[in-house]
Formats: sequence, C-alpha cells, structure tokens
Amino acid sequence: MTTGVRRRMGVEERRQQLIDVALKLFSDRPPEDVSIDDIATAAGISRPLVYHYFPGKYSLYEAAVRRAADELSARFQVPREGPFSLRLLLVMGRYFDFAEEHAPGFSALLRGGSVRSEAVVEEVRQAAYDQLLAHLELTDPGPRMSLVIRTWVGVAETTALSWLADRSIPRRELERQLVHDLLALAAVTAAFDEETAGVLRRVVEQEPADGPFAELVSRLLALVPGSAGGG
Repeated sequence: MTTGVRRRMGVEERRQQLIDVALKLFSDRPPEDVSIDDIATAAGISRPLVYHYFPGKYSLYEAAVRRAADELSARFQVPREGPFSLRLLLVMGRYFDFAEEHAPGFSALLRGGSVRSEAVVEEVRQAAYDQLLAHLELTDPGPRMSLVIRTWVGVAETTALSWLADRSIPRRELERQLVHDLLALAAVTAAFDEETAGVLRRVVEQEPADGPFAELVSRLLALVPGSAGGG
C-alpha cells in the first residue's frame, strides 16, 4: 500500500486552484447546477475549506469570470502599426489562442449567470469595442459606425464559441473570415452612411494589394456578372 502527504497550499495558490476548478465546472454547467460540494470534490478539499476562501458559490463564480475577462480583454491590445486588416488578423489569432488554451474560462465567461458576471462580460465587449475604435482612429463614432463595431464584436464571440463546440472549420480560416466580416459589415453600412464610408475609404487606402481586404473585394467582384473580377 502506498501513502502520500498532501502538500499544503498557500492562500493565493489555493484561491487560484479553486478558480481553475470553478472555470471548468461552470463552463460545463450553469452556476445554479453546480454546488459547493461539487467544487470541493473537484478540488480535493472539504466543503468548509471552500467557504474559508470564498463566501459562496457565486462569489467564486464571479472571481473566475473576472480572471477570464481580464485575460481576454488584454488579447485586443496589439501595436497600432501597419494596415488595419493585418492588425485585426493578429487580434483574431490572439483571441482564438485564448479560446483554445482556456476553453473552460472562455465558455464560462460568455455563459454569464449572475448580474455581476453579466456586467463583467459587458466590460470585455466594451474593451474590444474601445480597442477597435483606437485602431480605426475614432473617438466619437456616429450611431451607424458604432453599430457596425458592436455587431462585429458579437459575431466574433459567437464564432469562437461555435468553433469550440465542434471545430469543423479550420481555425485560421475563421480568423480570416472574421476580418472579412468586419469589412463586409462596414461596406454595407458605408453604402448608406457617409461617416462609415469615409472610415472605410481611409482604411482601404492603407491596405496591401495581397491583404485580407483585397482578397475579399476580389472574391466579391468575381460573383458579380460582367465585372472585371468575374472573368
């Protein structure tokens, strides 16, 4: 028979362990379906010890969501250098890196589950929105331009969650598709809104001939009968 001595964890180490456990459990099930006993069992500690570090299940859930949110928000911060499409492609790579490396945290974050956690999710969306405005050199966008960006943030979120569920489409393909999606949303709005049209013109002027935006334009023109790209 073998015996072992359980290593005693420090306060912060134990808190982080509980947060790790919470992220996994809450990504699989909504908070109301996870008990303190479930958390204690998964962490290999007693129920009272969980309460020693967190006053309740929802405080632990919110701590887990907060950590995931802080890490994800940082993924949108890349150097504001070079063509916009290539910067956005870099952001998408970092975004999917997080989704893949921290799938439980990503899912738990976006699942929501309490008023406070929903507020944290909104903070992440706002951080993404603010970073995109900065990359587009916008400080006070009009309602239509603002709607384009907020809609795209939602599309990126849904795309990453769907990819985690089945991964039937190659990840790199989806990253590039999301860059195309933002251009497409902006182009539709630009047809009816001069502010968005001005932003789109400025961005496209700085794009390389072999970049993601040029690729999309070429493919769209190929679909139009009689166009130069249609042959």
